[in-house]
Amino acid sequence: MDNNIPVILLEHLYKSYYLGKEEIPVLTDINLTVKKNEYVALMGPSGSGKSTLMNIIGCLDKPTKGKYLLNGIDVSTMQDAELASIRNKFIGFVFQTFHLIPRNTALENVEMPLIYAGIPKKERTEKAKIALEKVGLADRMHHKPNELSGGQRQRVAIARALVNNPSLILADEPTGNLDSKTSIEIMHLLEEIYQQGNTIVLVTHEEDISKHARKIIKLKDGKIHSEQINNEVISY
Repeated sequence: MDNNIPVILLEHLYKSYYLGKEEIPVLTDINLTVKKNEYVALMGPSGSGKSTLMNIIGCLDKPTKGKYLLNGIDVSTMQDAELASIRNKFIGFVFQTFHLIPRNTALENVEMPLIYAGIPKKERTEKAKIALEKVGLADRMHHKPNELSGGQRQRVAIARALVNNPSLILADEPTGNLDSKTSIEIMHLLEEIYQQGNTIVLVTHEEDISKHARKIIKLKDGKIHSEQINNEVISY
């Protein structure tokens, strides 16, 4: 992929929901560029639109109006099946609640995106083992989620996000269910992943977590309210 092409390019993006005939705007005229190997935090209070924006960036939802280019590909008007393929190819998700399959081992959970991608069994097992080694869980790969601590479960989720070598890691409140010590460990792990050349978008409402990012985008009432880069704040 051309390094000059942004991983994320949002142009005049709007999102509304409808209650009967009443239009309820959630996002209004969002413009955002995230380049390769950027570490960006999306912040905002409840109701600010950050979850909706994350869903659109993650190709889990579509904008009502405007354009979204992911790696130069216009995904704004794609149908659900196309979006599912794009998600699996380009995006690794890390969720607050881990989203692991309880009956599967750590290794089997990490293999899941590779199954959807049609990777043969031997190759996907090897890739999943490497991903678990990267997050420090080589000795726990045959354990099921209920045999792992919260921090270990989140490491499995991060390994699963990395296994397809995605263009974008999308982390939604990744420390929301963890104690402060484990939260610090997970944020250090995300920092290592960023330092290895990955692009990360982190969604959080916690100031101390957002400070791990290099750029902080704050939303308010469905609009980008400010952008902070290296302690310099630009308000809109």
